[in-house]
Amino acid sequence: MSQELDPGTTIFFHLSIDGESLGTFNGCEGLSSQVEIEQRQEGGNNSFVWQLPTRISFSNITLTRPLRPETSKVAAWISSITTGVTRPTAQIVALRADGSIVAQWGLLDVLPVSWRGPSFDPNSPAVATEVLEIAHHGFTEAGGEG
Repeated sequence: MSQELDPGTTIFFHLSIDGESLGTFNGCEGLSSQVEIEQRQEGGNNSFVWQLPTRISFSNITLTRPLRPETSKVAAWISSITTGVTRPTAQIVALRADGSIVAQWGLLDVLPVSWRGPSFDPNSPAVATEVLEIAHHGFTEAGGEG
């Protein structure tokens, strides 16, 4: 019997922008798209209504992780926006604990939307986390980087 790979019950996400690693994240939300549908009735045919695709929209992606040294790379990327907006490609790779790839997504025209750093409160100690939100204009083939 062949052994199946772990479907990815423990996953972390590696983010790279134009090939430069911004590190790994332990949470990723918003990998989604939605196709807007326009309905058209055909004259003389009352048995159905045509469902025609119009626009595709892509939700923002939110990545979270405990504070790490790679935070400075995220800050540098966000700061680079002040010298002119370039929209690079990005890659998100979902990895198992052993480093093998579960899935990967290429993203077109990526732009940082927001970054939220940790809150430090001595009365309620917790893991210092950061949250990065990015926008994109669609999916593309993911490269082989992992």
